[in-house]
Amino acid sequence: MINVSNLSLRYGKRILFEDVNLKFTPGNCYGIIGANGAGKSTFLKIISGEVDPSTGSVAFTPGERMSVLNQNHYAFDEFPVIQTVMMGNQDLYKVMKEKDEIYMKDPFTDADGERAGELESLFAEMDGWNAESNAATLLSNLGIKEEQHYKLVKELDGNEKVRVLLAQALFGNPDILILDEPTNDLDINTIAWLEDFLATYEAIVLVVSHDRHFLDAVCTHIVDIDFSKMSIYSGNYSFWYESSQLALKQRSDQNKKMEDKVKELQEFIRRFSANASKSKQATSRKKALDKINIEEIKPSNRKYPAIMFNMMDREPGDQILNVEGLGKTVNGEVYFKDITFMINKGDKIAVLAENNLITSAFYDILAGRDNDYKGEFKWGVTITPADMPIDNASFFDGKTDNLIDWLRDYTTKPDADEQFIRGFLGKMLFSGEEVLKKCSVLSGGEKMRCMFSRMMLQGANFLIFDEPTNHLDLESITALNNGMSDFRGSMLFTSRDHELTQTVANRIIELTPNGIIDKLMTYDEYINSDVVKAQREQMYK
Repeated sequence: MINVSNLSLRYGKRILFEDVNLKFTPGNCYGIIGANGAGKSTFLKIISGEVDPSTGSVAFTPGERMSVLNQNHYAFDEFPVIQTVMMGNQDLYKVMKEKDEIYMKDPFTDADGERAGELESLFAEMDGWNAESNAATLLSNLGIKEEQHYKLVKELDGNEKVRVLLAQALFGNPDILILDEPTNDLDINTIAWLEDFLATYEAIVLVVSHDRHFLDAVCTHIVDIDFSKMSIYSGNYSFWYESSQLALKQRSDQNKKMEDKVKELQEFIRRFSANASKSKQATSRKKALDKINIEEIKPSNRKYPAIMFNMMDREPGDQILNVEGLGKTVNGEVYFKDITFMINKGDKIAVLAENNLITSAFYDILAGRDNDYKGEFKWGVTITPADMPIDNASFFDGKTDNLIDWLRDYTTKPDADEQFIRGFLGKMLFSGEEVLKKCSVLSGGEKMRCMFSRMMLQGANFLIFDEPTNHLDLESITALNNGMSDFRGSMLFTSRDHELTQTVANRIIELTPNGIIDKLMTYDEYINSDVVKAQREQMYK
């Protein structure tokens, strides 16, 4: 168990949070949420002992072992992969090292023999004889092939290092597991394995993630950091979001009788509990929704940007985009070839590939940034495309404009005065003097919100998004999801956000070195289809 008492953290005059009193109990997974800069990762560092609070304390049940997902991808470069994973259980690893050092001694004394016997007994109690095979199983489940298990960590690429560090955190079933953005750089199959692993994990899990699908699959509780306070709510992220929105709506409805509000909340809880029982959370320890107290449901103070793309200069016609035999090769590697398809009116297509270099290369061709390709494509005469590239540095580097002047350059409206531009920046939560910020000093999330404003002002009727959720907080991701769903035109997009892809796409296209897989179905249908799995095996041979 973890007891957090009267915890506060201040940096000068800035208060991240204060007077925090929380209790975390075994068998539960707590998702830590809050706007960018609210202190989510810092709170995890306080729990792990990496950061000292300004006031208050954190107490643990004696004897419990904590494991933390390491954020330093170079910390174990000189160690073998399998050894790095076993180092996740430091107590076991110390016994292993001391045992090996004793057996290397020459001469080997009677005292050494006695100590070796003690260590062997301790090693067996800690399940040491199965440590290497357990570590190997974890690595394989996380997509690290057996031939890589005995390489040095520095020989792996960045994505593989992330998986090794995740295996290290999970190794040995720690009593307290702290995970900061554990799904970064994981593919859909590995994320699904991790969701299953955590959904049945009987220890305490604290996790920060911007992946709403992941939070829904693993969390029994949500810890919300809002206005320097922290509160725990039963249920997963979707329950927290929908219930807080319902409470906000009820608070604004002053004329509604209290008994009507209670009935509405009770009906909401009943419906949500029924849906949750069909998910991965349907275990005995994840029935917290049935015990929800009406008083727990409170409106959120979060602010959501207004991302809306329906200001189209003209309605699109029936001819959208035709692609014929498109191919791209980079340094002898075939990214894709023989890509032929036609987009229909209203299609919202999720584009998949083995990595984002491939999808980005595809979008660069369609956006006119790359002319080195085979095949051809043709836009319909009524189509005005707008795209959001994965790398937006060229839009900001070296620019000294304030946000008003920067955004004015992208509007198609002849009457776009300063008040009009301020209105659009306000939709992206830039208000007052913030609109006079220099665009060169913006954070990653602020730059993305500026890019959405740019796209909204272009009046396009066809949209292209390349990983648009990068750098966004959960509020902005939710707003983007809603904006893409509501858009009346067609689009192509690539996103690692499972929930966004599932709720927006009505068609899936996968680019392969041997052609295209094109299915009119949702994302979940695509990844769970045996027919698609067989086709993918064939296309990647």
